[in-house]
Amino acid sequence: MDEEFVKILGIESSCDDTGAAVLNNHTLLSNIIAGQQVHKEYGGVVPELASRAHQQNIVPVVDVALNKAGIDKSDLHAIAFTKGPGLMGSLLVGGTFAKSMALALGIPLIEVNHMQGHILAHFIKTEGEPYNPPRFPFLCLTVSGGHTQIVLVEDYLKMQVLGQTLDDAAGEAFDKAAKIMGLPYPGGPLVDKLAREGDRSRFQFPAPHAPGLNFSFSGLKTSFLYLVRDETEKDNLFVSKFTADLCASFQHCVIGVLMEKLRMASEQTGIKEIAIAGGVSANSALRQTLKEEAKNMGWNIYIPKMEFCTDNAAMIAITGYYKYQKKEFAGASSVPSARYEF
Repeated sequence: MDEEFVKILGIESSCDDTGAAVLNNHTLLSNIIAGQQVHKEYGGVVPELASRAHQQNIVPVVDVALNKAGIDKSDLHAIAFTKGPGLMGSLLVGGTFAKSMALALGIPLIEVNHMQGHILAHFIKTEGEPYNPPRFPFLCLTVSGGHTQIVLVEDYLKMQVLGQTLDDAAGEAFDKAAKIMGLPYPGGPLVDKLAREGDRSRFQFPAPHAPGLNFSFSGLKTSFLYLVRDETEKDNLFVSKFTADLCASFQHCVIGVLMEKLRMASEQTGIKEIAIAGGVSANSALRQTLKEEAKNMGWNIYIPKMEFCTDNAAMIAITGYYKYQKKEFAGASSVPSARYEF
């Protein structure tokens, strides 16, 4: 097999973004995403509406991805899709489409773990840009709306979760804090934006404690809720007066917890190759704090491009590429898993 011509179509449908991407080995040829605006009026993703939107988007998104890549579907060597974790209805749409297309083309089908994809997004090559992927072994802080993990990455497909959230994920905590303040969904990016104008020392929150390298954010979220409730009873304009300070203080606490556990993991393993991944890795304060921490700890750090932080199909395709090399193919009996583990 001439690896120069290995072209993988990746399909991502774990939540509310329908994604399709084409890679030629590591090199990105196209990466198309269709979002769903319908969820904003509900303040969060509605699973049934998400799956219906995926059904509407999947065919045009794949078609655009192939056209932008400049290839025909007959040129594909395999199709990789998100098996999980995620919303079951959304996963079913992407998985069923991928199986049908692979069967029709007579090419291999590859199952991908969504969280593994976030980590391997660091290995995507973008034409004309520097290529500096992490060196093995490395630690990856994977932070998203549904997950918060510290993962030991020994090879492309050899990963071990060292610690994870015991309740809410960091991204979920950001969204819930935003909702408590009456900010629109999705709240995480708004918290980041408003925090830049705020005083992070204005409000103090108790740092959550969890054993070992695990995380816990439910107590922090509750503490934030009580503060807003109690202060609003005294002054109903409290939130509007201190929105930026609330965002800055809450964000500072969350990032402090993330960094504390990452330092612990680095010290325990002796690993100084450090990466971040997932939707929350787009957070500007997290990126800046990681850079500052790297100077203190002597870390080599790896921060993904913005387009590879949030859910995308390129990360599914790159994971599919490495599984293709090992011939880790799935059969027609493959089914999605809402809680798919590494």
